[in-house]
Amino acid sequence: MEQLKNEFTVNRSIEHTWQVLTDLERIAPCMPGAQLQEVEGEIYRGVVKVKLGPIATAFKGQATFTDRNDASHTATLKAEGRDTGGKGNADALITAQLEEVSAHSTKCVVTTDLRISGKVAQFGRGIMGDVSEKLMAQFAQNLNTMLDAEADDPAEAAALVAEAVAHQQEVDAHAATTSSEPQTSPTSGVRKIQGPAAAPIELSNVAGSAMLKRLLPLVGGAGIVLFVLRRLLK
Repeated sequence: MEQLKNEFTVNRSIEHTWQVLTDLERIAPCMPGAQLQEVEGEIYRGVVKVKLGPIATAFKGQATFTDRNDASHTATLKAEGRDTGGKGNADALITAQLEEVSAHSTKCVVTTDLRISGKVAQFGRGIMGDVSEKLMAQFAQNLNTMLDAEADDPAEAAALVAEAVAHQQEVDAHAATTSSEPQTSPTSGVRKIQGPAAAPIELSNVAGSAMLKRLLPLVGGAGIVLFVLRRLLK
C-alpha cells in the first residue's frame, strides 16, 4: 500500500468547483489517458491507457463514490482496475477535500491509498509519487482550460450547469429506486458513453529519468531474450 498526496487549484468558487469535480462524466476527459465508457447508477466504468515508447497497456476498471459530503466539500472514491494484458491489478481509495482560497479560487487536496500487484508492481512502486504529481498538474491545467472555455460562452456554461444538475437528480432518483427494488437484469440502467478515444499516457514524458532508470534493465533484458529467440529460430 502506498499513500500519495497531491493538491491543485481550480480557478472557480468552492461551490462551482465542487459541482464540477463530483461530476465524473464531465471531468473524465480532463484526466490524461482516461476514457469513461459507461455509467450504471453510481458506478463509472472505463479504461486508462499507458504507454512507454513501443510498450502499451491499458487498465479497465470502475469507480464509485463511497462517501460524499456536500456541506464539508469532501468526497471519497473507490477505484479498481485490471491490466488487460494480465500483468497486474490496481485499486485505490481516493479522498478529495476542497478548501476555499478566495471567492474565485479553490484548492483541492487529494489523498490516494494505492495498492498495485502483479508484474506492474515491479516498476510502479517508488515512482508513483512523481507520476501522480505530474498527472494531477496536467489534469488541473486541462480542467481550468475547460472551465475558461465555458466562461467565454455564458449561455453554454449555464446549459452545462443545468445539465449537470439534471444528471445528478437522475442519478439520485436511480439510486433511490434501486435501493428499494431488485434489479430485473444485470445490464439494466447501463448508459454507454460515446466519446473520443483517449490518447495513452506516455510515461517517459511524465516520469522522466526516474521511470527510465527503473525500466531500462527490464526493457534491456526483454531485448536480450528476443535477440536470443530470433537467433534460435533462424
